[in-house]
Amino acid sequence: MILLTEFNVLLERRRVRDRLVGMFVAVAMVAAALFCARLASAQPIGNGKHEKIARDLQDGMSTVSLRNRNANKWAREVNGVRTVQVVIVTDGSDADMSDLGAEVRRLGGSVHARHPAVRALTVQVPAQQVNTLAQRKDVVSVSPNRTTRRTASTLESISGALTANVRPSSSKTTYSGLDGTGIGIAVLDSGVMKAHEAFLDGAGSTRVLRNVNMLNGNLSAWLDGVDATVSPAPGSTALANYESSIASDNAPTQDSYGHGTHVASVAAGRAKYYTYAGDTTGIAPNATVYDVKVLGSQGTGSLSDALDGIQWVIYHAREYNIRVLNVSLATDSTETWQTDPLCVAVRTATAAGITVVVAAGNFGKDYNGNEIYGSISAPGNDPSVITVGAVNYKNTISRDDDRVNFFSSRGPTRSSYVDSYGTRRIDNVLKPDLVAPGNKIIGAAATKASSSYPMWNYLATNYYNKLVTPVGITQAYGETQMMLSGTSIAAPVVSGAAALLLQANPGLTPPLVKAILQYTAEPLPGANLLQQGAGLLNIDGAITVAKTLRTDIAAKIEAGTMPAGTALLASGKTSPSPTSRINSGDITWSRIVFAGGTHIVSGTALFTKFQPIYDPRITWAGKVVRKRQVGYWSGTGIAANTYPKSFTDTASANTTLLTSAVVQADLLPGSSSVLGKTGVFLPTATLSAWLISGSGLILSEGMILSEGLVLSEGLVLSEGLVLSEGLVLSEGLVLSEGLVLSEGLVLSESGGDANDPSLVGEP
Repeated sequence: MILLTEFNVLLERRRVRDRLVGMFVAVAMVAAALFCARLASAQPIGNGKHEKIARDLQDGMSTVSLRNRNANKWAREVNGVRTVQVVIVTDGSDADMSDLGAEVRRLGGSVHARHPAVRALTVQVPAQQVNTLAQRKDVVSVSPNRTTRRTASTLESISGALTANVRPSSSKTTYSGLDGTGIGIAVLDSGVMKAHEAFLDGAGSTRVLRNVNMLNGNLSAWLDGVDATVSPAPGSTALANYESSIASDNAPTQDSYGHGTHVASVAAGRAKYYTYAGDTTGIAPNATVYDVKVLGSQGTGSLSDALDGIQWVIYHAREYNIRVLNVSLATDSTETWQTDPLCVAVRTATAAGITVVVAAGNFGKDYNGNEIYGSISAPGNDPSVITVGAVNYKNTISRDDDRVNFFSSRGPTRSSYVDSYGTRRIDNVLKPDLVAPGNKIIGAAATKASSSYPMWNYLATNYYNKLVTPVGITQAYGETQMMLSGTSIAAPVVSGAAALLLQANPGLTPPLVKAILQYTAEPLPGANLLQQGAGLLNIDGAITVAKTLRTDIAAKIEAGTMPAGTALLASGKTSPSPTSRINSGDITWSRIVFAGGTHIVSGTALFTKFQPIYDPRITWAGKVVRKRQVGYWSGTGIAANTYPKSFTDTASANTTLLTSAVVQADLLPGSSSVLGKTGVFLPTATLSAWLISGSGLILSEGMILSEGLVLSEGLVLSEGLVLSEGLVLSEGLVLSEGLVLSEGLVLSESGGDANDPSLVGEP
């Protein structure tokens, strides 16, 4: 039963929503006008007007507390005078910077070092004189002499990639261990700047092996009576013409919006430069990247283009060894996962053996700052994908202070369908699956591929002071960086992690990758199952599990020779200890896995015995179990089982889903109550602790689908308890970044509104 106060809050949210709908169109028109004006005033790198003094330096100069003095090693009292060490970047007009050095000394400071390659000085100067130095015409920027947190990137450190088990060492110039070599990651986004140095391999060649632009399609013609479809027969002239029409490998501007390049660098970027956060190396810095452009210069595109993009990835997956698909975009579909076109597309990709990672969405709170449940975007509402929420890592590599971002979308899924009796059924799938760093992440910033006129991307141009200035580095062509936040940035962290798992064990299937990532995740304190899923990504633990499993799992599933209960451990391997050590801290695994949309399972049997739910062709949610089969092109000159031709989707019946010895935890959380923090609102850490202590029901006979029905429904939300569906997944409208989305329009997670947390993040 809902308490009266809860009902009043929910009623007020609906009233706010209704008032907001009337504002949508006006906001969209203003956004469009601003875009046109800003695009016309776009400036090349280095010409943008921005504050010269870095934000954290300004804070450090104005704060005199003992706590801040200890925290900022670049600021202290010297002979009673507040003094700072700063790096001053110049315009290079004075080659040896002698005049600037003389000015520093005249102001009572000292010159510690010259950096000719950067055209900068490291100096010590009274804090009150920093503004004087910044006013000089030859000064480009003034940044604090920040502490370098070893040579590894922030993402490597906090995600668990920098451990003896994954990558024992990592620096700007070299590293050792798993790096995604041989694994293809497709990025469905606004494009990827091929010429950016973040995507070079060790030999200096680009790892962006293909750029395709789905915005070059035929939908813009609006002609009647035209059939523009192309038969994708391998080797056909029609297919060759189609591939030629979408090729964008040599386009001068491959990512005019800037989102896709940043996303790709988080998943697979390699860095040769430092920022205040260390270097900017991504999670899988030697994986190959496939750029599939479905979003335009303003971060929007059509559902059709997105579907074409996913189809291209599926078609070429085995040819190019694309094992991971990152989807950091969303639609406003009101449909159940069973019928939504984008959900069907990603589910087909999963059935074809591609691990699909999707951003949960940035709709975790409304315009009044109230937390919203049930705000997962599509296709993150599909049970087959790995749906990722965002964590604020508080600008430290320690995981102790990490918290789920306010903006990160909460579960469960609120898409729906009408059954044969005319009753509306809510999917209520447990989401997100896990969370990863997604707050103020620094990554590659796209420009025009011209060293003489490298014009910034749209996001960097229009939000320079918010996204570029805080990075605090000298921006050079091919090395440009910017900062973004959002679940769309957390998703590629997990995509990179999936690539590492598949490098460590190529025999993993998409649902097995997902189960491993959840089981080894670290529950963050205070956050519940709908806020963080199983917890914070732990790459070290995931690799540990992956290395213990046999490497022929996927092949045997496809061949039909992996019956339920088959031993999964590789010869000589045993179940690992469920703990990890990251950055000198001990991490206890959650041991939580979502199954069947609403079920929670656990236990070592998940990874010692083959569970039929690891078959990527099977999708199970609620009482629905379906199997999606891939049919391949065949014939003379066509490689066998390589190019998908068709897919069949049938309802499964009379099949085992989970084996005996699996621990079922559905009854542990109790009935769902927001105020009582029970059921789906139970803190993940609490449920994890109960499972670790031995609680839960050990299945004696497994879980079996009989006559097309799963008898146990799992954690079911009573209707009326979560009523945010009108804001995100219902009514055909979504307010995101100041734009109105109609049916079929796809929007990037990170753009448009200067106050959007997915641009600048949280404190």
